[in-house]
Amino acid sequence: MFFFIEPEVAGGIGGNSDWHREDGKMVVTRLNYEFDGWLGDALLETTPCFIVTHDARQLIERAALTGVSFSDVEVTRSGLFTDLYGDKALPHFWWMNVQGKPEADDFGMASDLRLVASERALSILRQAGLAHAEIEPVDG
Repeated sequence: MFFFIEPEVAGGIGGNSDWHREDGKMVVTRLNYEFDGWLGDALLETTPCFIVTHDARQLIERAALTGVSFSDVEVTRSGLFTDLYGDKALPHFWWMNVQGKPEADDFGMASDLRLVASERALSILRQAGLAHAEIEPVDG
């Protein structure tokens, strides 16, 4: 069984990101995730990118889940974040690059840019902390 996961959006693409349009799609080559807030989930989104905490990455790698790789992400805090949380510490995050085929690998990206995850992958993400994501089964 597979699921669409729409993670918490705790910020967006920051000014230090590098991206371009290719075939009408946004392609990000360097990601700066700028936090505006954070409810604590281990998986976050800013379309078309996903980031995960270090602990979530370790769980994913230990479970040998397919369809993803990880790379560095620059994390910054917006003025709004500072106003709301002061100097609240954030855990280390990784850019989760989704390359798998939806409904074949543990992680894939649907044509509408929603994350598709296997039941096993969803279980791992829930272990890491996924309280604020919208989750629904993939029909078909």
